[in-house]
Amino acid sequence: MSVVEASVVVNASADDVWAVVSDPRNLPRWDHRIGRVVGPPEDGLKPGATYETEVHVLGVRALVPCKVEEVDVGEYARIRLRGLLTATVETWLHELPGDRTHLSHRIEYRFRGGVLGELAAQTVGMLGASTLLRHGIEAQKRQIEARFPRRGGD
Repeated sequence: MSVVEASVVVNASADDVWAVVSDPRNLPRWDHRIGRVVGPPEDGLKPGATYETEVHVLGVRALVPCKVEEVDVGEYARIRLRGLLTATVETWLHELPGDRTHLSHRIEYRFRGGVLGELAAQTVGMLGASTLLRHGIEAQKRQIEARFPRRGGD
């Protein structure tokens, strides 16, 4: 298994950050390799909830089943992915003074064998998993800060 981690400080409350990062429908906004999300939970992340992400790798599409394993609303989530990609995605939010939030992600992953798994692994290898996660978390920060602009010009 490989592991990548990234974190960022977001100029928004933990509640506002959670509203964005806990909604799987936002995944295509953070990574253009995710074409769509199928069956996202309508009532928020809860243990046992499932959905699928459609991943595009070098012109090939694959559905990756996702299952929510653990949630502490506003603070933590752990989601398990299976199929083309076996992974555990963990997200932490920590409130900071001044209506800011420290957002962290940790992804432990491995690609399955076969042609599609090898293509996906090569793509991630070329681009760099840490770079991909960094781009994703920066996209989350931009989306959150645009949706919840700070008052008073700070």
